[in-house]
Amino acid sequence: MTPTVLFVPGLRDHVADHWQTLLEPRVEKSASVPRLGKENLSCDAWVEALDHTFLSILGPVVVVAHSAGCIMVAHWAQRFRRHVAGALLAAPPDFESPLPEGYPTIRTLAENGWAPVPRMPLPFASIVAVSANDPLASLARGVELACDWGSQVVNAGAVGHLNPASGFGEWPMAATLLETFGVPVRESELA
Repeated sequence: MTPTVLFVPGLRDHVADHWQTLLEPRVEKSASVPRLGKENLSCDAWVEALDHTFLSILGPVVVVAHSAGCIMVAHWAQRFRRHVAGALLAAPPDFESPLPEGYPTIRTLAENGWAPVPRMPLPFASIVAVSANDPLASLARGVELACDWGSQVVNAGAVGHLNPASGFGEWPMAATLLETFGVPVRESELA
């Protein structure tokens, strides 16, 4: 049975040209955690939304998270022991170090339950794609999180935060990585 891909966004609002948005119609079966709005910083609310969406899916699930979605998945995995066929976690941010201006402070993130970031191994196979020049996390911190979570580390190169501000749009590596979890991905119409 082909897995359903559960897309877990970061805290951003919907972005039409984000790689997750562009990838979603290219997989046979998909679902998305609803965006609660960037003003809603409650980690518990986001984790509950993730679990509610997960429980609505029949059959195997592969999770595809970006940015704060990666941290959300770590909190969710610690709180709920769900059977997951695999997870692709792209560009996890460092919520325990100061973020650039315009992002929540360490204190705000902690007050909303994001920190401390869970460091226990994830109870499912996972790949963490890290960036050599992510403004939200150093390469070393991304690798550290991946190792703590027991994830395979993939260095995606100098891809910024893997978002439109960093020039992504399409992220072809995502399709390749998803195929390692048995998820076929149709060719992009943008190619």
